[in-house]
Amino acid sequence: MLLDLFSWLAREHSFFNVFSYISIRAVLAIITALIVSFVLGPWFIKKLGDYSFGQYVRTDGIEAHIIKTGTPTMGGGLILIAILFSTLLWADLSNRYIWLLIVVTITFALIGLVDDYSKIKNKKSDGLSALHKYGLQSFVGFSVATYILLTATTPESTELLIPFLKDASIPLGATGFILLAYIVIVGSSNAVNLTDGLDGLAIMPAVMVVSALGIFAYLSGNTIFSSYLSIPYIQGAGELTIFCAALAGAGLGFLWFNAYPAEVFMGDLGSLSIGAAMGTIAIIVRQEIVLMIMAGVFVVETISVALQVSYFRYTKKRFGVGKRIFLMAPLHHHYEKKGWKETQVVVRFWIITMMLVLIGLASLKIR
Repeated sequence: MLLDLFSWLAREHSFFNVFSYISIRAVLAIITALIVSFVLGPWFIKKLGDYSFGQYVRTDGIEAHIIKTGTPTMGGGLILIAILFSTLLWADLSNRYIWLLIVVTITFALIGLVDDYSKIKNKKSDGLSALHKYGLQSFVGFSVATYILLTATTPESTELLIPFLKDASIPLGATGFILLAYIVIVGSSNAVNLTDGLDGLAIMPAVMVVSALGIFAYLSGNTIFSSYLSIPYIQGAGELTIFCAALAGAGLGFLWFNAYPAEVFMGDLGSLSIGAAMGTIAIIVRQEIVLMIMAGVFVVETISVALQVSYFRYTKKRFGVGKRIFLMAPLHHHYEKKGWKETQVVVRFWIITMMLVLIGLASLKIR
């Protein structure tokens, strides 16, 4: 929005040319999203409380979490507002990837909104049925994957890039690309959702991963940097840095209120949309494997649930009594059951994510 204004002003005053740089606008996007979060946060949380949009906690879960019942949820709406306002203000709105990310974020946020509202209305920790939830996610996921495929500008845009190996990639073909993109988008969305079980646990790793993806987007959108680093050049991908910056700023602003003891939870509205946006960005910049590395905490949390459910069903069918691999799933609850304090689990998962993000970034140079 402001980019067009500054471009017009630059005709008379060269100073305004500084706003044509993605790096400058990315910094401003972070600051803008932070300010929006800080200014609207208290009012937004109060309104959630006034409308009794409180969290319902599993009665068969961690006993210490029972006191969290009634804490305002759907705080992801605050993140969404900050992201959209900052992105629309500082991004190049003629860029198709920006609009794709906006559509993906809003669509998955709406799915999360319906899920959250169902929990509140039914006064249960369970929202939409798995069939309805995954059906909606799948429809959007396949639609986005197809769009990215149809708008790909080079053959490299649809190949699976192998990190840490120079010029190594796997041709996917149309079907393979769509399937991979679907898995990454929907998988990322649900992975963040499963991880969002402790105060601040999901949002900070998401901020770190998205920030790193912003670096990949910036480099992929530059012909010189992409050529030097042997990564695919994706025309227009550099502008995604603004969206990543906005999401990072909005996430940090939300963490101010979500840090232990949380004043608000993001709910499915926030976790589903953030995860989907994260997966979509990774698809666009062709860093699906790197995303799995950097988002290792989200991946392991998801695997822990899959293993727990599968093993329980198998043992119940085989022996008549269901058995568990972990004390409780997702994995963060397992460590709570082992005696770790909530803040210990959260901070340690943050540290692990920071290490994994650095490994992912190292793939840019180690080839």
